[in-house]
Amino acid sequence: MNKPLPTHGATLLTHLGVIGARGADAAKFLQGQLTNDVASLGTTQARLAGFCSAKGRLQASFVVVSAAADEFTLVCAASVLPATLKRLSMFVLRAQCKLRDATAEAALWGLIGGSASAQAGDLPVWGRSHADGVVTIRLPDAGGLVRCIVVGPSQAQAAAWPSASIDHWRWLEVQSGIPTIEVATVEQFVPQMLNFEIVGGVDFQKGCYPGQEIVARSQYRGTIKRRMFLFDVDGAASPGQEIFHSADATQPAGMVVNAAPHPAGAGWSALVEVKLGALDTGSLHLGALDGAVLQLGTLPYAVVSDAAQPA
Repeated sequence: MNKPLPTHGATLLTHLGVIGARGADAAKFLQGQLTNDVASLGTTQARLAGFCSAKGRLQASFVVVSAAADEFTLVCAASVLPATLKRLSMFVLRAQCKLRDATAEAALWGLIGGSASAQAGDLPVWGRSHADGVVTIRLPDAGGLVRCIVVGPSQAQAAAWPSASIDHWRWLEVQSGIPTIEVATVEQFVPQMLNFEIVGGVDFQKGCYPGQEIVARSQYRGTIKRRMFLFDVDGAASPGQEIFHSADATQPAGMVVNAAPHPAGAGWSALVEVKLGALDTGSLHLGALDGAVLQLGTLPYAVVSDAAQPA
């Protein structure tokens, strides 16, 4: 029997980490490295952004906020933070920008439902506020619930929030359709394979960054043959796990991007990058042809292959 899901609460986001960037050239430096426009960010917004290799493959994904023109916070998967920090630091050179692992400086909490609504107030989606040393970032809703990330609450404030499970938060991350690059998926995807431009993670007018030409070419030449979709599966899924189509046991048809168990106890949900042609006929299986069957779900936004989405 499925257990009822809570409609509010908070959980410590230990699976996420924080890179801090500070200095007179911080905005200029990040503008030249990330897929989204950082220079115009301001202090009242948050933005998605990616960090690509020279081949246009995502090495990390971030939620970026700015406290001032010379100070930025980049929230990413903790599993990719050390390598990402090292790679970004290689490009600083003479720029006046100091990068650091700022994870230990302020706790990250995820709030859902009524708790998130009370904290975020009238913040719009992707809005940012700062009060009494606490930063609040309003995320897109998921599973019918308001969500926000809170950075640096006091112990008293955190203790006052009802408890939510990390599994519930991770499941809502999947339901949101917004991908997070984890260590198992580094350099596996061009941004469009993960719908990254659809959810606001790519600015095609901002100018150069590593891999920019490849990302732009994929967009304007119509060469996007793979996209990310939401699936449910009666089995444990993990990032980087391959997906196979019933008609071909030799070549994977896709890869799990993010996955989480359903908090009510009914299987798993997963964001899966998959060949568009594999959605037309047959079935998709987790890990191998005899693996669990993936059932196509509904993303909260339309993708290029609308026919693949259930009505």
